[in-house]
Amino acid sequence: MTDTLTCVFRLLDLQSARTHRFEAAGDWSFRFPAREALKFAAVLRGACWMLHDGAPPLRLSAGDVFLLTESPAYVLASDPALPPEDGVPLFAGGSTGRYGGDEVVLIAGSFSASAQHRALLTGALPRVLHLPAGTPAAPALRRTLETMAEEFDRPGLGTDLVLQHLADLLLVHVLRAHAHEGDGARRSGWIGALADQRLGAALDALHAAPERPWTVAEMARVAGMSRSSFAAAFRERVGLAPMAYLNGWRMQLADELLRQGTGVGQVATRLGYTSQSAFGAAFRRARGITPRAAAAAELRSSRE
Repeated sequence: MTDTLTCVFRLLDLQSARTHRFEAAGDWSFRFPAREALKFAAVLRGACWMLHDGAPPLRLSAGDVFLLTESPAYVLASDPALPPEDGVPLFAGGSTGRYGGDEVVLIAGSFSASAQHRALLTGALPRVLHLPAGTPAAPALRRTLETMAEEFDRPGLGTDLVLQHLADLLLVHVLRAHAHEGDGARRSGWIGALADQRLGAALDALHAAPERPWTVAEMARVAGMSRSSFAAAFRERVGLAPMAYLNGWRMQLADELLRQGTGVGQVATRLGYTSQSAFGAAFRRARGITPRAAAAAELRSSRE
């Protein structure tokens, strides 16, 4: 059965921007601009600091990975007290930026998606997700990072494509690690719920067959829980009632199907609504416009 994380990734259709390598030595501090994207960076060698507004400096060592979900501007520095310079010009000549040597080496990149789809991740993740090298996920992350480093050291046919897929793989490992870090009790949203075997089973079933005429009782049966216990646990962990979550997921799928040009009646059928009018009413409640208006807006946007 298709699992929740796979379903979300298929919907997101994340576009990984070009991956970069950054090398530095001595005293240095560089600021990188905010972007409407998820940003990641991993330390391959040495140690440095990461700073962004509203948070204390974060010390990074070899093997550490961080993910910025709200896309703020951030600073990488050898010393957090140093005034930062603009880091963008370092990469004017290509995908590797250098300053003074290679005592510290990082690989960084970003993922873009529509704001609505990106919210599926940002709503379930902290603003800064830091995975130290000593986490249980470290071996998988290290293997991925080593392969990325090899592509930079010895580029060949399809290197950009390989790096894009490796960036996707790195993100999956990061999300897996976050979901299973500790007991998962501190995390809300669907990612945190995946750490619970019973709630995870229900989520997987919902995502695999959103068109089914689900009831809370049926979800609870899949989870192996009583209806009341399941409803309470789901709301506590995910932050939404089970049916509200299902309706939200259906609307995400509807957005994508309409964007692809699928007819409103077909969308209604594929998502399990009893009629086109029932789907239209649900979509209007969730999005504030009719499905046809949303499809027309997508068509106009694609022509601009």
